[in-house]
Amino acid sequence: MAILRSTLQIPKSLPRPRSPNVAMHSPRLPSVFLPPTNRSMRDLDRSFFQKIIPIAAATVFDDRNISAVRGEIQRAGNSLGVSSLKAIVVDETVPGGRKYPKTWSPTIAELVEKKLVGIRPYDLKLTYEDWSMHNILDATLPEFEEDDKETPAGFSLVGHVAHLNLREQYLPYKHLIGQVLLDKNPNVRTVINKTEDVGSTNPYRTFRYEVLAGPDDMDVTVSFSGCDFRFNFAKVYWNPRLHTEHERLISRFREGEAVCDVMAGVGPFAVPSGKKRVFVSANDLNPDSNAGLNYAIKKNKVEDFVTADCMDGREFIRRATKELAGRDTMVIVPQRTMMPRQRQRRSKSPPWKASVRVLKAPKTFQHYVMNLPASAVEFLDAFKGTYAGRSKEFTPYTETKLPMVHVYCFSEQKETEEGDRVAVCELVSKHLGHRILPSTPDTEIHFVRKVSPKKCMFCASFRLPPEIAFAE
Repeated sequence: MAILRSTLQIPKSLPRPRSPNVAMHSPRLPSVFLPPTNRSMRDLDRSFFQKIIPIAAATVFDDRNISAVRGEIQRAGNSLGVSSLKAIVVDETVPGGRKYPKTWSPTIAELVEKKLVGIRPYDLKLTYEDWSMHNILDATLPEFEEDDKETPAGFSLVGHVAHLNLREQYLPYKHLIGQVLLDKNPNVRTVINKTEDVGSTNPYRTFRYEVLAGPDDMDVTVSFSGCDFRFNFAKVYWNPRLHTEHERLISRFREGEAVCDVMAGVGPFAVPSGKKRVFVSANDLNPDSNAGLNYAIKKNKVEDFVTADCMDGREFIRRATKELAGRDTMVIVPQRTMMPRQRQRRSKSPPWKASVRVLKAPKTFQHYVMNLPASAVEFLDAFKGTYAGRSKEFTPYTETKLPMVHVYCFSEQKETEEGDRVAVCELVSKHLGHRILPSTPDTEIHFVRKVSPKKCMFCASFRLPPEIAFAE
């Protein structure tokens, strides 16, 4: 039921939502509220999507009673109950019209008897603006077989760019999909579709794309883990689906540790780690990624903790390890110490005491991060001899352990999780030149995500073996 300056009531002849407040895109939405269908549409025609639903409206005679009347109608289950549709509208017509007492619930009848409301027919008008993206796409796209069916409305959002990866059967409808997505998502200004696999034509893991809607503007600003990034999405690699994985690994880094980020991109590992006062030597071969990384370092004020290079990853592993050993890096960190409560009450000064402490970068890395899953394992041979002649800097001579290596890779999915772990360890062992097993101490094979029906992304974490680290 609509309330005219009042509440919408659903007549008994109409199906009712199962919950008191159903969203337009909900599968529980009664079919009467769905838009008209046109599965031959290729170019979006917004004017096609119109519908009039005859319902009843309760006109509230005194505006002061609107809240009370609405509450009673909702409790009785007579409210319209669709979250995106206004339940209260202004009555711009002359009161009157046929009434349908037989369709009234006891609550409505009681309100009418008390002369709090008057009931009359009401045409609920729905247009393109009222329906969700899912409603419109469901009404226009073909009904494919279950095996070929997917949700084309799913997309990755990078700044203002919505990134689609449409399957072949949806390509004839790509511009319609793009325009609907643009219309229904206020944060989106550009919609693109990937036209080739990531890294197919270049070593930087970028991809070719086509613009489906909006301007061809790929300069984006992204916030992640309390840090701001700015880059051209067409020229660097950035995957928002990996945010959880970035945070998982960053959580393992401790203040004052040193991390070598070999394939850093624009800094999703390096910059948030710098915010944690972790010393990070970051690198990426892509000049555009390096530019984005340098921007993020300055923007997020982590220059004291993060450095950026632009070179081959294999060379960087060796050079960064050597440079860290010969560098004395100290950062003065201001801090505040809260005074005891009793002193706070007696003092007119701030309730804290200002002081400083000094963080000194270690001479060895605690972690190496290699986030280039298509080829990072091929760089593992660079670790051979990285700490040659330096064995006395590590256990058992000191408390310092050899660094952890976190390398990302793709692997064909096996029948069991143990099979996946074994396969990843075999891949790592092959390129490292040393056997790593799932049971090797400090070894963890972490499933990151599924990239295709038979292909998965993993992070293999293991401690650098002394046989490799100290090799001459």
